[in-house]
Amino acid sequence: QVQLVESGGGLVQAGGSLRLSCAASGSIFSFNTMGWYRQAPGKQREPVAVLTSGGSTDYADSVKGRFTISRDNAKNTVYLQMNSLKPLDTGVYYCIATTRIMHWGQGTQVTVSA
Repeated sequence: QVQLVESGGGLVQAGGSLRLSCAASGSIFSFNTMGWYRQAPGKQREPVAVLTSGGSTDYADSVKGRFTISRDNAKNTVYLQMNSLKPLDTGVYYCIATTRIMHWGQGTQVTVSA
């Protein structure tokens, strides 16, 4: 069974930075893609960044140039470096990994104050 454990969320002022981590059970090479979704209060969950097994990345327009997704294969961990954070980035951030289905982590709260 796939387990994804996120960490690194917290409270930060606008303009600040956070780095989220997602530790996966087993080798991350077993996943077709890994990435991050977020859900803001009162809104639907939306994709933020994805990383394919081949190393390609894609980002939501709202975070391009500010967020970077990366991975450490030896640690079976995917990261989301978030810079120049804005209050609109506030939400619960979920790590995802896809095989034949999409697996979800439990989420980590990110709060950006004005």
